[in-house]
Amino acid sequence: MEKAAERRETALALLLMAAVFAAYAPALGGGLVWDDSAHLTVGALQGWDGLLRIWTEPGVTQQYYPVLHSAFWLEHRLWGDSVIGYHLMNAGLHAIAAVLIAVLGQRLEVRGAWIGAFVFALHPVNVESVAWISEQKNTLSLVFALLAALAWLRFDAERTRRDWLTGFALFLLALGSKTVVATLPCVLLVIAWWKRGRIAWRRDAAPLLPWLAVGIAAGLATAWVERHVIGAEGAEFTLAPMQRLLLAPRVLWHYLATFAWPTQLVFTYPRWTIDPRDWGAYVYPALVGMITAALWTMRRRTRAPLAAFLIFAGVLFPVLGFLSVYPFRYSFVADHFQYHASIPLALAVGAGIMALRDRIATSVVGGATGALLLALSVLTWRQAATYRDAETLYRATLAQNPASWMAHHNLGRLLSRRPAGLDESIEQFEAAIALKPDHARAHYSLGVALQRAGRGAEAVPHFEAAIQLEPRNAPLVANAEYLLGVEAMRRADGAADAVRHFGEALKRKPGVAEIEQALSAAQARLARPSQPR
Repeated sequence: MEKAAERRETALALLLMAAVFAAYAPALGGGLVWDDSAHLTVGALQGWDGLLRIWTEPGVTQQYYPVLHSAFWLEHRLWGDSVIGYHLMNAGLHAIAAVLIAVLGQRLEVRGAWIGAFVFALHPVNVESVAWISEQKNTLSLVFALLAALAWLRFDAERTRRDWLTGFALFLLALGSKTVVATLPCVLLVIAWWKRGRIAWRRDAAPLLPWLAVGIAAGLATAWVERHVIGAEGAEFTLAPMQRLLLAPRVLWHYLATFAWPTQLVFTYPRWTIDPRDWGAYVYPALVGMITAALWTMRRRTRAPLAAFLIFAGVLFPVLGFLSVYPFRYSFVADHFQYHASIPLALAVGAGIMALRDRIATSVVGGATGALLLALSVLTWRQAATYRDAETLYRATLAQNPASWMAHHNLGRLLSRRPAGLDESIEQFEAAIALKPDHARAHYSLGVALQRAGRGAEAVPHFEAAIQLEPRNAPLVANAEYLLGVEAMRRADGAADAVRHFGEALKRKPGVAEIEQALSAAQARLARPSQPR
């Protein structure tokens, strides 16, 4: 009997993995998209000394996630610059996580755990985390977090030091991949409350205090990096307390809605305006409040729905708007933010299907379940195709969110690298600036494109705008000053201006031979006596 059960479990795991790779097939052969090149291991870190630097020098990688970047380092050693290897790894990690969800659900005696695992594995809301190489931080951290949770449940049952230490070590590995898993100790406490109806200090809370302490420390460190290193500060991140209180339930509702009806997923969603004077802003707190009240009322009959909702909301807490994270510059919501949080919802779907099977004919429920999974697979296939390459992704984004100035600018940069794409790139840069006039990089990009198109005079005000908007961005200012100098040299009376611009560029980028030569040429031209007319 046990062997038959093991064979069934193995068959389901293999089927789930095959389903994941089939659903994600359009993205597996795709290229790099936004931010991927910044996450993959750069040349200076590809040696053994680079692996040491990943752990000991914060700042040498995009974010200080040493476990994640060690994984990227190892992957580069295995397949170099072959992008398909990273895609296969991400899909594989996602499939492993889904199998672990089934194991965890069974350990917790959740009915329909395998159905929930398949829902998670095939749900299109997870495409952003699986098809986007940069989000290997999500898939890798989830595998470690699930293993940590399973070790904790063993500790909870047997109380052995080995299980506690194993779980804690896996939790540290998860934090080293992405600090969103800092909420795991709270999730485990909610699970304890769900199973036993109360949280005991000595049994449940005290053993988790070290987990909670390192989770808080990692979360605060990430919040500091987001603000002071990555740049999550300024007018775009300045929200009044009332705005943040109104934002959180709207974010929560968005994720509930996209999980329930995932047909309009987009890489960058429109950025909402949160206005406390608008009565519509209070609809979302009311909706979330009603859901919470209903689940609270149900708790005497069953605590499971409330526990699932608390875990869902708790895992999302770091991105509900109370803390500022850099992607808020573009939108307050993103599909990859809900990757971990969708697990309790997926398991709830599985449990709900099993409850229906108790009341309705098994064949009917089985057919409906198959139709659901097939529909999710088709939606995932379609969504994964948008990650085939960067241009496809940005065009798909603009088709649903034409106000995405980020997509306009990034698409413009791609097009500007092609001789035939220069005119459209100018249009894209102009659209980005129309939507966000203070976008310094878009002004600079437009200036470069105009200069290449032989419209240098039109480029000048955009270079000047870029300098004015980000005067402390040394590389941007140096490049803009240099190109202003180039444009000045094209004027008969522009030598003095060219000397000034090249000099300013050299201050920001000292020792650059190209700028030094340009400055010498401008100075020599300025020193020549004017020719008599």
